Amino acid sequence: MANVYTGTATISDQTGITNLVRTAYDKYVEFALRSEPQWRSVCDKRPVDVTNPGSSVVFAIHSDLANATTALTENVDPDAVALSNPSTVSVTLNEYGNAVLTTEKLALQSLSAIDPAVADIVAFNMRNSLDSLVSTTANAGTNTLTYAGSTGTFGGNVNTVTSSTYMTSPAIRKVVAKLRANSAVPLAQGLYGVMIHPDVSMDLRAESGAGGWRSPHEYSGSSSIWNGVVGIYEGCFFIETPRTYSATDGSSSAKVHRTVVLGKQAIAEAVAREPGVVIGPVTDKLERFRPIGWKGLLGWAIYRQEALYRIHTSASQ
Repeated sequence: MANVYTGTATISDQTGITNLVRTAYDKYVEFALRSEPQWRSVCDKRPVDVTNPGSSVVFAIHSDLANATTALTENVDPDAVALSNPSTVSVTLNEYGNAVLTTEKLALQSLSAIDPAVADIVAFNMRNSLDSLVSTTANAGTNTLTYAGSTGTFGGNVNTVTSSTYMTSPAIRKVVAKLRANSAVPLAQGLYGVMIHPDVSMDLRAESGAGGWRSPHEYSGSSSIWNGVVGIYEGCFFIETPRTYSATDGSSSAKVHRTVVLGKQAIAEAVAREPGVVIGPVTDKLERFRPIGWKGLLGWAIYRQEALYRIHTSASQ
C-alpha cells in the first residue's frame, strides 16, 4: 500500500491539515518615511515683554537717525531732530490642531498595539504641520532672485524659469551680497542659512567642485551643528531638506524650486500656547472612544524682509 502523506495541502495522494497553516504577520508595524522638520528652527525672533494676552502680537523696530556729518559751529546750539516713528510687524495668533478618535474594540482586536502608534503619528503630524506653516511664511518674502537661463534677475517673474536653469555659485554670491548690503546679521557663526532642496543642492555642489565645500565638523563643534547641514560655501551654511517649496509654475510648466537664504530675525514667531499632544477625556457612556490629538495657539510673520531672499531655479533631476 502506498504511503499517504499528511502535509499542508490536500491533493490526490496527500491529506492536508489546512486549518493549522496560516499566514504569519509581523506585529511590528513601521511608520512612513519621514523627513526631519527644519523650518521652525530658523524662527529666532520672539516676543520679549508682551503687555497682555491678545489675538495678535505687534513688534516694533526703531529707525536710526540720519548721519550727522556737518561740523558744529562753536557758538551755535544745533537744532534738535525728531526721531522717526518705529515700524511695526504684526503676528496673528491662530489655533492649530488635529485629533484622532479610536475605539476600544480596535485596541482589543488589533494585531499590533495601536495606542503607541497613534500617539507617534499624531506627534509627527504636529511637527509636520508647524513646519509647513513656517515654510509658507518664508515663501511669502518679497525679495527674490529668479534665474531664466544664465542671468539672474532680482524680482523677476517665476514663470520665466526654464527646466534647464540650475542653481550655481553666482546665485548664492548675489544674494549674500544683497544681505550684507542690507546689514542683515548672519544666522549663525558668521554665516547665513540656506534651506535648499537635495536636488538643487546636488546641482550646486556639482558646479562648485570638491574644493568649494567644507563639512560641518570642519567649522563648528558637534554641539552647534544644525540638523541637516551638508556644508558651507560662499558665506552660507546649507541645510539640505525636501521641505522647501516647489511648483510647476515655470516656463512650459517647468518645476521651480524655492531656495531660501536668511539671516537673523528674518522670521518672527509668537506663541500663546506652545503646541503639544493632548490626551482627551473618555466621556461616552460605555467608555469606548479614546481621543488623542495636538493643539497650539501661535503664528509667524516675516520680521525683517531685508534678511530673507528666495532664489528661483529648476533642478537637473
